[in-house]
Amino acid sequence: MLALFGLLTMSAQEVNAGLHLGLPLGETSDLYTFNLTLDVTVLWEISEDFEAGATTGLSSNFGDEVESPADISPPIMEKVDDAMFLPIAGTARYEITEAFTLGVDLGYAIGLAPSSNDGGFYFAPRAQYDIADDLDIVLSYRGISNDGTFSVLNLGVEYEF
Repeated sequence: MLALFGLLTMSAQEVNAGLHLGLPLGETSDLYTFNLTLDVTVLWEISEDFEAGATTGLSSNFGDEVESPADISPPIMEKVDDAMFLPIAGTARYEITEAFTLGVDLGYAIGLAPSSNDGGFYFAPRAQYDIADDLDIVLSYRGISNDGTFSVLNLGVEYEF
């Protein structure tokens, strides 16, 4: 996978790396406290305002302590295993203004941990604002759908190489 990503970046017009912190949403927030995501994106200019490419990364969701089922007395606090995903997706970004861009990532997130994590369909709409020449602030929703949706709201930075 690294070799393929290396070949893709050789002809790319833009390579970005991002670091994002997130808050789990919905039922995901019952089991996880926060999210940390690192990602790398390769983009090619399709037109003056539109770019498309590929993205991958590592998304780690840190487990919370939850109370054991109600039928156990006294209740026991149990640590939820951390959940890790490796998203592999296509990405598209449309520049609304010189500083503001909307985009979406669509693909599959491979479940890395725990062993029962099957992964699922990955979707991540995003909005980003240019704060410096090569630095953007990114707000995104990341969802992984497979018999329910694993949902996280992320805020982070993305650096263009």
